Amino acid sequence: MGEVVDNGMLDRREVVARLLTGRKNLLVVGGIGWASFDIMAAGDHDNNYYLWGAMGSAAMIGLGLATARPDQSVLVLTGDGDMLMGFGALATIGIRNPANLTVAVLDNGHFGQTGMQESHTGRGVALDQVAKACGFSWTGKITNLAGINDLRERLDSRCGVKFAAIKITTDIPPRVPPPRDGAYIKNRFRFSLGFQPI
Repeated sequence: MGEVVDNGMLDRREVVARLLTGRKNLLVVGGIGWASFDIMAAGDHDNNYYLWGAMGSAAMIGLGLATARPDQSVLVLTGDGDMLMGFGALATIGIRNPANLTVAVLDNGHFGQTGMQESHTGRGVALDQVAKACGFSWTGKITNLAGINDLRERLDSRCGVKFAAIKITTDIPPRVPPPRDGAYIKNRFRFSLGFQPI
């Protein structure tokens, strides 16, 4: 594929595949909709926790995981609509500052699950600046593949909580849905962390 030349915006599938290359024990929380489809397209994994509902909760689930498992790196990969709904989570995460947590937002400036209406980020809200104001240790707005490579290197660092707003095109790739069985997803994830399924 390669970098998409569209006002500095990237291809979502290439971004996610590149971020998850060589992931080792990285725990990944996928926000509802396209973010989870992108993660699944990059390859299903026992350490993937896909959300089918609970819009706005991906970042807080990531905070919980990062707090419970400080020995493992946690990546929350979600969309701008999900992050906007969970806006308050950024303040809580910034205060807690878990060094093993990265929140990465695939930002196309639209609500992709409800008809591609323009989102707040499409009207100028800069999520990376919000995260910075909330006390995140590192924030960035990424518009090229070099930035993605840099972010991937930061995933395992322990330099404080990190946030990236990744600018992607509005292109809609084929859906690659993860399993829809919530109990299966939960139990598989728990088992990968060394807990018995419930």
